[in-house]
Formats: sequence, C-alpha cells, structure tokens
Amino acid sequence: MTQTSEPVPTEPVALEDADDFDDFVAGHDVVLVDFYADWCGPCRMMEPAVEAVAAETDTAVLKVDVDRHQGLAAEYGVQGIPTLLVFVDGEAADRMVGAQTEDALREAVSGRDSSE
Repeated sequence: MTQTSEPVPTEPVALEDADDFDDFVAGHDVVLVDFYADWCGPCRMMEPAVEAVAAETDTAVLKVDVDRHQGLAAEYGVQGIPTLLVFVDGEAADRMVGAQTEDALREAVSGRDSSE
C-alpha cells in the first residue's frame, strides 16, 4: 500500500472549510465522503456504519454537512441525502445514494487501494 503524507484518521472528519475538501481527498488514497445533514434520519442511522469504516479500514472518512456546504453538494450533484462518494487517488470512483449497510460501505471502499 502506498503511504500518503497524512495518516489515515480512525474516525470521521467533519469538513469545516470547503477549501479543505480537495486537499483532504487528495491527501489520502481512498476517501469515503458522506454528504449528510443533522436533521436527516437515514444519515443518523448510518453513523455507526460510517464510523466503523473509518475505524476498521484504511479509508479516510470525510463528513460534509450539506446545509453548511451547499456549494460542494451542488458541485458533486448531491440531490438526496445521504449521498456517499468514494474517491480513489483524488478521483470520484463510486456514488451511493440513500442509507447503506456497513457491508455495502466496506465493499465500496475495499479493493480500491492503489498499490498494484
């Protein structure tokens, strides 16, 4: 596995500044981006699964609050939440809309490690 300049966080990271999005995505081999809102029931139901992916895989997890970051949500075509995007080497590789199981999230990020 290739080493990136930043260690992979073991818990989801909340995006504070939209300007940091590209740096975070580029700074890790595989990133699961969770577009969510605090008022979204299915988003809250997915919390444990998202946290497990962050804790138990080599995937970095970035949480993007669509209410705070409407521009990013629009840029990535997020129309319903939760929307989860998988980025590999800085490029969007997969998209899931709606509540997902932990297994589905693990499957989406597994096997995407860029060392070949």
